Amino acid sequence: MLNVRTHRTRGFSLVELLVGLVIGMIGVVIMMQIFSVSEGYKRTTTGGDDAQNNGAIGLYGLQRDLRQAGQGTNSFNGLVPPSAAASLIGCNVTLRAGVTINANAPVTINHASIPAGDANTDTLLVFHGNSNDSPEGDRIAAQPGIRPSPCNLSVETVSAVATSDVTVPTGAAGMSNGALFNLGSAPRIVAYAVRGGELTMCDYMVNNCGGAFTASHWVPIASNVVSLRAQYGHDTTVAPMDLTVDTFNQTTPTTECGWVRMRAIRLALVARSAQLEKDVVTPAAPSWAASAVAIDLSSDADWQRYRYKVYETVVPLRNTAWLGVQTGC
Repeated sequence: MLNVRTHRTRGFSLVELLVGLVIGMIGVVIMMQIFSVSEGYKRTTTGGDDAQNNGAIGLYGLQRDLRQAGQGTNSFNGLVPPSAAASLIGCNVTLRAGVTINANAPVTINHASIPAGDANTDTLLVFHGNSNDSPEGDRIAAQPGIRPSPCNLSVETVSAVATSDVTVPTGAAGMSNGALFNLGSAPRIVAYAVRGGELTMCDYMVNNCGGAFTASHWVPIASNVVSLRAQYGHDTTVAPMDLTVDTFNQTTPTTECGWVRMRAIRLALVARSAQLEKDVVTPAAPSWAASAVAIDLSSDADWQRYRYKVYETVVPLRNTAWLGVQTGC
């Protein structure tokens, strides 16, 4: 006789299934948490890289124009009396009908004609030519003259040249005691401002950058830039000037000698990460060497939930520095 023993097949009980399900869910939660933290770090790192790139690009563009500032306008051609310092600096420049820049200079911080940018930011107006010739003007009249007051200039495109005669579209009939200055084929007059969290520029040779703000005239050149601050570097040493910066401030010169004494521009450009963080990551506003007061970013209610990078530099104004020590200044 065979003795057959039967075995009952048993599976997982409901309790065992529930325990396994809970363990699996805990594992999924842990993995998702790790993924979330890792992704947050990745976005923060990427955002920081973006801020560095944007700040570097914006600062490079500003430095490029500022180094050229004043080229072709730092003239001493015998038309200036000893009490003055320059023929062109501070003059009113008419670019074309209806577009005039008052008191033009190599670089002006917060020029009166440029519409303000975002709150607590500065604007820059930079002017330079691109001629390879000397900045000295060719005198139209034989006798020496003096700088008129007010000093009014106009930018003209040369339409013809024959021997010593230069023809321009408008000009001034019977001009005497004047001079013709060669600013090159493409003089550059550019305004910079931070608008809507972007560093923007306006080309005065193409658009009217003054007066009321026109959005289509201002071209973004760097995104997530939230502040631009600038100061003049003045040589305040008297009798004689020593060609070094003695003080930085935002006091715009009002005389030709004041402009000649301007040696450099100090800049601070504040770039922001694109990532809005969940928590406060910047408890205190960034600052720059020009002031013990922090750069005000409070126009954005969530400013503390972004990360910032301050790009700061001093740009020598070489076209002013090359003028050296001027008698009477």
